[in-house]
Amino acid sequence: MSIIQISDLHKVYDETKVPVYALNGVDLTIEEGEFTAIVGPSGSGKTTLLNMIGGLDKPTKGAVVIDGTEVGSLKPRKLIDFRLHNIGFVFQAYNLIPVLTAIENVAFIMQLQGQSKDKRHRRAMELLEAVGIGDKADQRPGNLSGGQQQRVAVARALASEPKFILADEPTANLDSRSTNELLDIMLRMKEESNITFLFSTHDKRVMDKAKRIVTIDDGKVASDERIQ
Repeated sequence: MSIIQISDLHKVYDETKVPVYALNGVDLTIEEGEFTAIVGPSGSGKTTLLNMIGGLDKPTKGAVVIDGTEVGSLKPRKLIDFRLHNIGFVFQAYNLIPVLTAIENVAFIMQLQGQSKDKRHRRAMELLEAVGIGDKADQRPGNLSGGQQQRVAVARALASEPKFILADEPTANLDSRSTNELLDIMLRMKEESNITFLFSTHDKRVMDKAKRIVTIDDGKVASDERIQ
């Protein structure tokens, strides 16, 4: 079953001056439970594509439909609410709240959803244990390694029970061991819970684990390969 449908997607920046075509007619469908890497050279449009899917930017033309909802047509308040309940984000820079502990960072998104304190704490602890750092629950980000911080970020992305997770260069600041451990955790969660992961990456280590590789070049899909 398809969860993301992208049709004739265009994004043009600086339209009033010299136009820059970040995306130039992208058509793409992502199926539920896929583990997909969006790859391509710097400036190819892959991060812009993830931003469009995540509702962090609006297309100039075309549509992104997530589980029947066209993201670009949502008004700001509705868009925030839609992201909160449907999309998990993992960023290169972790983006954890420095004054909160690991468990508080994971629980924060559930607090925004209005879930009870007991449920937030229980689920946050379960997720930290699932990503292998239950013993770091009371540590603040500054006391954690890069790999541990990114595990917290993955747990946080999963906390809201999203339809899929967008990961923008999530391994760029990690060493090989941390990268492989993190990717194995994500793959296990995909297999156990049928969670959809969509990466934007330059990292060959991510590509080697991906089950599908979509190459973007000059704002277009240059190739789309499913790996058995």
